[in-house]
Amino acid sequence: MPGRNKQPLSVIQGKGRSNHLTKDEIKKRQEQESKMKGFTDNVEAPSYLTKKQREEFDRIATELLRLDIFSNLDVDNLARYIDSKTQYLDLLKHIKRIKATEYEKVNGKKKAIANEDYPKLMRVKNSLFNECRAAASDLGLTITSRLKLVIPNSDDNNKPKSEFEQKFGDV
Repeated sequence: MPGRNKQPLSVIQGKGRSNHLTKDEIKKRQEQESKMKGFTDNVEAPSYLTKKQREEFDRIATELLRLDIFSNLDVDNLARYIDSKTQYLDLLKHIKRIKATEYEKVNGKKKAIANEDYPKLMRVKNSLFNECRAAASDLGLTITSRLKLVIPNSDDNNKPKSEFEQKFGDV
């Protein structure tokens, strides 16, 4: 179907939905997926990141490599995530210092006036947040994105085989 993301073979098999695939199709798909995995021999933080950002890059890259879901091809995506996260956190510090309303004395009375900069900063904050969230999801940094990669437990292994399965096996 055009709108669906292709799932790894291990996920399809884990869900017990691989009966529509022949053994030959499974073998070809395994070979293709292993080729698509990518190399991990050159995972280094890009030079445009600051020292602190490079430390964060190394920390996250190590974890992603341990999960076996990161390769050389993902380096720039992780760097962009870290850069937008840094900008987001810096902006948050500034927003906390700014009040949404300012007070002005008019005829001896305090009157609340909206701070004109506040809505602009909030739009930038939301934009950076969405950028971070999208990048985190693409990299597998969120629980929901990792759950899409995890092989679910299959209860089919404990289920007794039908008479057809006993006679013909996994056709």
